[in-house]
Amino acid sequence: MEKRLYRSRRYRSLAGVCGGIAEYFGWDPTLVRVGWIILTLMGGSGILLYLIMWLVMPEAP
Repeated sequence: MEKRLYRSRRYRSLAGVCGGIAEYFGWDPTLVRVGWIILTLMGGSGILLYLIMWLVMPEAP
């Protein structure tokens, strides 16, 4: 079975991007969210990257 990256329906806070990444790699969604916050605070690129991922990643079936 092919592994695909989807926005999560189960671990969703805003759009499910962090939850989807966590499900894909088998990580804890909280750690992905904390990493995303750190990335955003260090240079602001986290917000732009999140918006792009929100538009590009399909929602889980």
